[in-house]
Amino acid sequence: MRMLKLLRGMLPALLFAVPFAAAAQGELVVYCTVQEEWCRPMVAAFEKKTGIKVLMTRKSAGEFYAQIKAESANPRGDIWWGGTGDPHLQAAEEGLTEPYKSPMLAQLNDWAVRQAEQSHYRTVGIYMGALGYSYNTEQLKKRGLPEPKCWSDLLNPAFKDEIQVANPNSSGTSYTMLATLVQIMGEDKAFDYLKKLHRNVNQYTKSGAAPARAVATGESLIGITFQHDAVVQAVNGAPIKIVSPCEGTGYEIGSMSIIKGAKNMENAKKWYDWALTPEAQEIGAKAKVSYQAPSNKNAPMPEHAPKFAEIKLINYDTAKYGSSAERTRLLSKWDKEVSTLPK
Repeated sequence: MRMLKLLRGMLPALLFAVPFAAAAQGELVVYCTVQEEWCRPMVAAFEKKTGIKVLMTRKSAGEFYAQIKAESANPRGDIWWGGTGDPHLQAAEEGLTEPYKSPMLAQLNDWAVRQAEQSHYRTVGIYMGALGYSYNTEQLKKRGLPEPKCWSDLLNPAFKDEIQVANPNSSGTSYTMLATLVQIMGEDKAFDYLKKLHRNVNQYTKSGAAPARAVATGESLIGITFQHDAVVQAVNGAPIKIVSPCEGTGYEIGSMSIIKGAKNMENAKKWYDWALTPEAQEIGAKAKVSYQAPSNKNAPMPEHAPKFAEIKLINYDTAKYGSSAERTRLLSKWDKEVSTLPK
């Protein structure tokens, strides 16, 4: 009887404690800008490690930048993970993201730390990848077309309606291409190039990785993407060849930012710190969807990652081309001078 009374006395406390403990883990809203196949295992691993419930949405970098800006008065997301650094830097400049110095910074490569320093710690580098393009080897041979090796080769009239690339307004990949060509050629010649390339483009996609998938299936002959997106298709057996353009090429520093006013700020910081660990940075490679160079010095380079020592990388000016004014100006110019042209 005495034990029964004791249990009855404890019951209200137990009923209160159990939901409180579950709720204490809370939740986290992640805006993810890599492939869905990489987003999902990241979310699953974080949930397993922390007990925090993650609500994840996947979109391209430009789309999330626009969404975060539109939601700034009432933020719905907590953390923006992945995607090219330029829109992350623009969001940082516009005060859309939260400064945070992670204790993991000491473990990161210099290029990742520079990204954090340039943004006053409102974003950080999580991976690096080189720009390029891929083509379907079977289709090229079947049609008897010349093998493209340079940016200039993509203007060949034989490639009319054979090239797929993303829209730079929605895709960080394609904006990197725009900024890369401006830096290689100068602005006037770069826009002249883009106008000529427009004749050969069959579709401007939303996603930067989509053209690599189209090349793998034979839907498109050539796709301009980051090289690691094409590696994903090659590793899965697609008949494609990846090209590092002979004139040189740019690169991305894929980034991560905490959204200003995040409703789950402490959980966002937990994700931020965890995502910079070797453990988290191996997940994409293990899932065979990530072949970028990881930012943590202790994370292994994926086996099939492009060999950066063999790629002619330009000295990409991340500060200038990640600035709000320059990015807005170049995108506006592309809209007016390129996208509206007839085919």
